[in-house]
Amino acid sequence: MIPARPEPLSTVSRQIAGLYAITPDEADTEILERKVRQALSGGARIVQYRNKSADAALKRKQSERLLALCRAAGVPLIVNDDLELAVAIDADGVHLGRGDGGLAEARAKLGARMLLGVSCYDRIELAVSARQQGADYVAFGTAFPSSTKPAAVGAPPALYGEAKMRIDLPIVAIGGLTPDNAHTVIEAGADAIAVISALFDAPDVAAAARKFRRLFQRKNP
Repeated sequence: MIPARPEPLSTVSRQIAGLYAITPDEADTEILERKVRQALSGGARIVQYRNKSADAALKRKQSERLLALCRAAGVPLIVNDDLELAVAIDADGVHLGRGDGGLAEARAKLGARMLLGVSCYDRIELAVSARQQGADYVAFGTAFPSSTKPAAVGAPPALYGEAKMRIDLPIVAIGGLTPDNAHTVIEAGADAIAVISALFDAPDVAAAARKFRRLFQRKNP
């Protein structure tokens, strides 16, 4: 049974900070659940369910399992690119990118209680527009060359600093982030770092999560 969402959810937007774990494409639900549990134990503060290769039934099964894990840990679960699934399972929010539908329509369907995150790539103007349409946080990337999206545009460190000054929302950095380079975007102004490969491909997921968590502890000792 999935625990009820904490109230009021509006306070969750303040939790968009620290390690933002994005799941890999993993067909084995048991393996996925184990890895996410390890990421949470290591200090992940947000989890995004993302599986580009799964069918609708598997997405529903996996997202519900992860939602139960996240609720037990007091961590928000965000669904990637699937507004209908996020609403159907009563997730904590959805993350939308280019071509994933109108933000105003998404905001209306989510209501005030669910989070709306938006990919803004390397464009400040997209983030300004997203804020006006009800986004709760914005993401820029790719911060560094990424194996997940090798053709993605680059978002230099200065962009995170500019966004921090201009947009009164949590700022998320994504793309090619590792424990060795993530400090660059954190120091520039990113509130959270979204990580897939360097977290979930690590031989010890919990230990990798702790390395990322320590980067924020250095920033806020």
